[in-house]
Amino acid sequence: MIRVNLVGERKLAKKKITVPIAQQASIGCVALLIVTALGVGWRYWSLGHAAARLTADIASAQKETASLKSVIAQVEAFEQQKAELQQRVELIEQLRKDQTGPVHMLDQISRSLPPMLSLTQLKQTPNSNEVLIDGRSNTLTSISDFVASLEASGYFQKSIEIVSTTSDTSPAAEKAAAATTGELIRFQIKAVFKTPGEANPVPGTASAQRGN
Repeated sequence: MIRVNLVGERKLAKKKITVPIAQQASIGCVALLIVTALGVGWRYWSLGHAAARLTADIASAQKETASLKSVIAQVEAFEQQKAELQQRVELIEQLRKDQTGPVHMLDQISRSLPPMLSLTQLKQTPNSNEVLIDGRSNTLTSISDFVASLEASGYFQKSIEIVSTTSDTSPAAEKAAAATTGELIRFQIKAVFKTPGEANPVPGTASAQRGN
């Protein structure tokens, strides 16, 4: 009869499998390194993504700022032109109200104004047809064109005198010049208006057609 020693086998099964401490430490270090590497990688990716987003936001903000500066410059130029036109209208209306000059003279001065030139004062010498016209312009060419237009109208005696031209350095003038281009020039011209019998309007001009 064969006997099997089952008691010995049971004792072997009950033996615990133990891992050396050094091996356990190695496994723990490897696991810690893997977790650390994953954390560093995620952090690097997160910072790179945030940096790219900030760069895009900065570029968009700079583009919007440049666009706003252009719009602001256009608005300032428009306001300057609007102020000049309003000044012309107020001056002419005041002169008409005070009856300091003939209607033809005022109309012709208004029609002869070139762009970027405005008037600040108009004086007529008492008991005389001599007129002093003060104004501002961005260029000397505009002043010459204004004088030439007045002479060509036939309502003023030749030659019209440019009394003075000086740079306008007032704060308002500097602000207006910055909104457009170049410096502002103050000028004064002296002209002699012809009486209705002496006036000889040039045919075809706007002033001649109005006078007719």
